[in-house]
Amino acid sequence: MHGVRRWGLAFAAVLGVVCGAEAQVGTSPAFQRAEHLRRGINLSGWYAQTRDFSQARMDAYTTPADFQLIRSLGFDHVRLSIDPEPLIDNQQLGSLRLEGMGRLDKTVKQITDAGLNVVLDIHPEENWKALLVHGDENTERFCAFWSTFAGHYAATDPEKVFFEVMNEPTLEDLYRWQGIQARAVARIRLVAPHHTVIATASMYSGIDNLLALEPVRDENVIYTFHDYNPMWFTHQGATWGSEGWVFVRGVPYPSTPENVQAILGQEPDERERMWLQRYGWDRWDAARVGAEVAAMSEWAQRRGVPLYCGEFGVYKAYADPKARATWISDMRTALESKHIGWAMWDYQGNFGIVTKGSGGTVVDQAIVTALGLKGR
Repeated sequence: MHGVRRWGLAFAAVLGVVCGAEAQVGTSPAFQRAEHLRRGINLSGWYAQTRDFSQARMDAYTTPADFQLIRSLGFDHVRLSIDPEPLIDNQQLGSLRLEGMGRLDKTVKQITDAGLNVVLDIHPEENWKALLVHGDENTERFCAFWSTFAGHYAATDPEKVFFEVMNEPTLEDLYRWQGIQARAVARIRLVAPHHTVIATASMYSGIDNLLALEPVRDENVIYTFHDYNPMWFTHQGATWGSEGWVFVRGVPYPSTPENVQAILGQEPDERERMWLQRYGWDRWDAARVGAEVAAMSEWAQRRGVPLYCGEFGVYKAYADPKARATWISDMRTALESKHIGWAMWDYQGNFGIVTKGSGGTVVDQAIVTALGLKGR
């Protein structure tokens, strides 16, 4: 009896510790701030993915009217891609160009004035990211940039402005990136003690590599991943990435061994054709998408950290519109079932939710519906 009683007391003590830990996790700043990033859209091709930073283009490409539209559609935040290179005045010191930062400051204010929160996503070109592969000098330059950049925005409202360390790091050495990221987070924390940081795994923020990542020693961090799986569907016809994507059109979703047969002849390379055939054998559907999202959720639960899906979407040039909407709906539903906030890729462009032209800005209402938004 005494043994049972001692066991019961020990169990109660452990349960109290676990419940206390769960309560602490649930009320940590990162978890609270993650609630501000439930439904988002990426803003690309503006402060990044371009070499034209002329005033005329910057003023016209995305405007305050776009922010108002985004808010009216039901989004609560934007993820703003920012190429750091045009902003840096001195690489060694991390000092920033006044003109570029002044323009970015104006944009950040316009976004928050529209009632949206903003993720400042440091989104370098591939060659800039590649500098981090070897040695310490470029790592120090990267951290110096973050010290200055985060210090510049330290006075902004931390409930509205978030810092994302880097978009899709490309280092094959996952542990080197983990060390660089931890160092950058520590530097950010010195100058911006209250802002929430968004961290990620290396090799393009893929879900496989997130499973190998261990959290940094900072409680005010949200962890992000990007999910475009299955790539044969979401990147059909794309001219980057796998050589096989460029040849295929009308890839079905959901996939079965039978419905993929009709497009196998589009793929000239036998190896790529086998991968496409496997896409059919894998039977990608809502359950398959949900299984991958569930694995991410389990990783986060075991570590007591909040998750955020910073990118998902479908290259729309060759995708069937109904299939595209179905996949986006399945992904969004899977994320929300695990209480994971998200930002779809993209607002405009070849993954976009809007199309701009002489007739104005046209919203893809099917995608608005697939995202579970009320629209206008």
